[in-house]
Amino acid sequence: MRPVNGEKRLNLTAKEILEKDFKQGFRGYDQDEVDKFLDLIIKDYENFQKEFDKVIQENNRLRKEAQNTSEQTRRVPTSSMNINSDILQRLSNLEKHVFGSKLYD
Repeated sequence: MRPVNGEKRLNLTAKEILEKDFKQGFRGYDQDEVDKFLDLIIKDYENFQKEFDKVIQENNRLRKEAQNTSEQTRRVPTSSMNINSDILQRLSNLEKHVFGSKLYD
């Protein structure tokens, strides 16, 4: 068994599937052997689909998170500019109060 993403395990590689040689019985291939092999393939594809679905969900979650972060980043400079402007205005008013209007004449 080969690990896939640390959780699910694939029973076969593409090379093993390609190189699989079924023994022929009295009337062709041994049906039980073929069925067992196909069962392994089905399990692999089911595990692959589950892992793929998880990756898609995680990808969508990360895209939304990145979009939200990007939107928040765009808003921060505007907020910072408003805060900085407010601080500068208060500082100016404080200087006028402490030093009087002579400072600005």
